[in-house]
Parts: sequence; structure tokens; C-alpha cells
Amino acid sequence: MTDRILILDFGSQVTQLIARRVREAGVYCEIFPFNVDPARIREFAPKAIILSGGPASPAEEGSPRAPQLVFDMGVPLLGICYGQMTMAAQLGGTVESGHHREFGRALLDVKEPSGLFDGVWAPGEKHTVWMSHGDRITRLPPGFKVKGVSQNAPYALIEDEGRHYYGLMFHPEVVHTPDGAKLIHNFVLNVAGCKGDWTMAAFRQQAVEAIRKQVGSGRVICGLSGGVDSSVAAILIHEAIGDQLTCVFVDHGLMRLNEAEEVVTMFRDHYNIPLVHVDASDTFIGALEGQSDPEVKRKTIGKLFIDVFEAEAKKIGGADFLAQGTLYPDVIESVSFTGGPSVTIKSHHNVGGLPARMNMKLVEPLRELFKDEVRALGRELGLPDRFVGRHPFPGPGLAIRCPGGVTREKLDILRQADAVYLDEIRKAGLYDAIWQAFAVLLPVQTVGVMGDGRTYEFVCALRAVTSVDGMTADFYHFDMEFLSRVATRIINEVKGVNRVTYDITSKPPGTIEWE
Repeated sequence: MTDRILILDFGSQVTQLIARRVREAGVYCEIFPFNVDPARIREFAPKAIILSGGPASPAEEGSPRAPQLVFDMGVPLLGICYGQMTMAAQLGGTVESGHHREFGRALLDVKEPSGLFDGVWAPGEKHTVWMSHGDRITRLPPGFKVKGVSQNAPYALIEDEGRHYYGLMFHPEVVHTPDGAKLIHNFVLNVAGCKGDWTMAAFRQQAVEAIRKQVGSGRVICGLSGGVDSSVAAILIHEAIGDQLTCVFVDHGLMRLNEAEEVVTMFRDHYNIPLVHVDASDTFIGALEGQSDPEVKRKTIGKLFIDVFEAEAKKIGGADFLAQGTLYPDVIESVSFTGGPSVTIKSHHNVGGLPARMNMKLVEPLRELFKDEVRALGRELGLPDRFVGRHPFPGPGLAIRCPGGVTREKLDILRQADAVYLDEIRKAGLYDAIWQAFAVLLPVQTVGVMGDGRTYEFVCALRAVTSVDGMTADFYHFDMEFLSRVATRIINEVKGVNRVTYDITSKPPGTIEWE
């Protein structure tokens, strides 16, 4: 790949969306922390650099700054929100805090033409953009001109035409800026001159080479869950190193109804890859029983997974590497993927939940991909549609769909309710229209009446969302007849549930999973 875009991360929770928009334009990109060693930037040799937003105030002493090399390389720059302001401050402008805040939708008044929005916007037009800032530029650096303003941002869009530097006070990467993706496309294709020829086939070739380079002649164990991510990772790694790979499916007792048997059968029927099936349900459930803290649950599960993998590695004569289907959304919510200042949302069992003492090195070929990109890679690798189209299922399984203490009884109730719910979704022909659907057993019991008798049983919450990459999501808008049918079946068929609710929270402010 000759065309590369570098994104410097200043800690925005949506930095990964910038990467998505760049890749949608067919251009490869990577995210580095703002304080990366300049030598890595030079080695990466980007055709252009994008400076992300971030939570800090650029007017504060000690706030993050871009490496000077960024301005010395002679490549186009695009600064977004904090990125715009630190660029302005570092190039001789002035940024101040305490001015009018601007959050949410705003109207941008286009003042002059620009290569950034050529063919998209024209002077005199007004366009909706998404703002999220409490600081603003009060004096432009030399060489910059104002190209667009909003009510509370007199320098909402600025440009240095000679150096191809652009600064946006708004966020073009989010869907709330309707033309934002077009602006980023213009930047990487027209301004930076990238060819836009990066594809999943190119990623596949690059990933295979990277796996071979990392693993060498070592042996690899792949944690296989049967979901899209671990399946794609396993097939990709097998393509790279063949029989050096052994897949291990760990039944932790937290799977959906009959799922363990289905996963093992499905994988063995399709692929000639050694697969070890380990029933560790007693170990996992025993360690989790009564545990209510979601972070402790995740870290406990992460530790136990590693214990099992290391035990299986010894049985096959030792393994140097552990492969996982970790995706970018897992990483960005657990820890800053790049070592930058992003805030931790929750520890994913295969990221923040891994013990420091782990003896094997990690192989995570999908770590920089989003779910939809993994599905595209799966199709590129020839995986069947029933693999590629499966709803995501979390590694910690039903443990994080049982808020409060985990018990065998609650897990059994939850399995039955979840199976009824998914059965009705499939019967209604809605499975492929929904990103993820599942039941949650709440740590709440309520009074009910059945057959003229009093009941005191659990509440079951239903969750279904639509999404593209799992970073944002909207609840699925079922009709009431469907929800009524599901609720009736669950209450009639699942002993232990006497009340059903539907979760209409989007992400943000909620996460998709409850824990």
C-alpha cells in the first residue's frame, strides 16, 4: 500500500469514526497517539495527516500538542475540533476557553470556496454540521483564511491554501454532519491525491504477511467462540500459517441454548483445522456465582480463558501465541488502542480483562477493523453467509446479561427466554435487519398473577439494536404486536419470569450490552 493516511489521536471517543470514513474512501489509514515517537510518523510516510478531536482544552498549559514533524513534512493537514485548535495555536494563532459553548447541530454559513468542499458546498449556502466544543480560536495563524462560520464559531472552517492545511470546528466524521463523509473523501482523494484503491483483498494480503512475520515458526492457539470475529480470525490465520494453528473452543457455561454443540459441529463440518473442545463450565460458573460487579465478571472470565488456553497449549506441546478475534470497538472501549488519552468505557474480557502474567503473546489480526469490515473480510475469505451474518455475541456470554449475581438458575432462565425471543425474530424475518438482539435477566423480582395465584419472579428485558460498526446504535423499532407475542411466549414458556420489558435506549448514552 503506497497511499496511507495518518490519524493522530488526541483522545476523542469518535476518533475511530475518522478512520472509518477514510477507509470508506478506499484509503488505508492508521491511528497513532498524539505523543507518538516522530520516527514512527516518518516511517509510516503518510500522504496526509488528520488531527482528531479530544477532551482537553488547548488553552490550558500542558495540553496535548502535535509533534513538530507534522508541520515539517509538507503533507496536507486536516484538524478537527481540538485538532483544529492545537494546529492554530502551534502555528501562531490564539485559542481561548470560556467562550460560548456549542454542542449539537449547528448551521455552517459557507463564505468562500475551498478545495475541501469543492463539489459539495458553495459560498452562500448554509449546511448542518455537528459541534462539540467549549473553546474556540480567537486569532488566526498567518496564512489562514475563514471559509465558513457558525453562530458561536467565527472560525468554524479555516484554510491555508498554500500548505493545504484545513481546520474544522465541527465533526465531519459523525453521521450528524450529513456531508461530513464527503468532506473527508475530498480531503484524502482530491487534496491528498490518494488513489482510493485499498480493499479487503489488499487487507487480507497485508494481514497474512503480518501474521507470518509475527509468528514465524511458532505455534498458535486461537480462541474460537463460533462468532464472526473469531471465525474470521481463525480462517485468516490458518491461511497464513496452516497447521501451526490449533483452535480451542471453550464452553464456559455462558453460551446461548444449544450453542456450544452448534458451534463445534458447524466449524468441524466446514474447515480442516484442528479443534479442541473444552467443557470448563463448572470452573467458570463456580468462579462467577454470586458475583455482581461487571468489571470483576469480565476480568474473571478473561483470566479463566487464559488459564484454559495455557493448559491446552501444554497438551499440544506448547504454543507461543494466543490468537483472538479482537476488534477495534472492543479495544477503544477498554483502553486507548493507541496509548492515547481516550477514556475507558468498560473492560472487554479479551482486552482489559487479560491478566498481566499471560505467558503467550497475542495475535490479533482484526484489531484495527470494525464489525462490518470483518464481515467483508469473511466474505473475501469465502465464509458461508450463516457465519458472516451471525449477530455479535460477547465473549463473557450470558454473564453480562445477568446484572447482579450470576447463578446457574438465572442462567438457565435467561437461556430459555433468549431462545424464545430469537425464535420469534427469525419467524418474523427480522434477524438480518437487526444488528444484535438478546434478552437480559434483571436482578429484580416482581409480583404477578398466574392462574389466580400469586407469583414473585424475575423481570426479563429485551434488547434489539441497529448499527453498522457497534460504536453507535439505535434501538430497533418493533411493532407492539410483535413485542406482545414475544412477551406472552416468554411468560408462558419460561418458568421464573412474570414480566417483560423492552429497552429503547440508544448508544450513546447506553452501551449495547447492559454490562
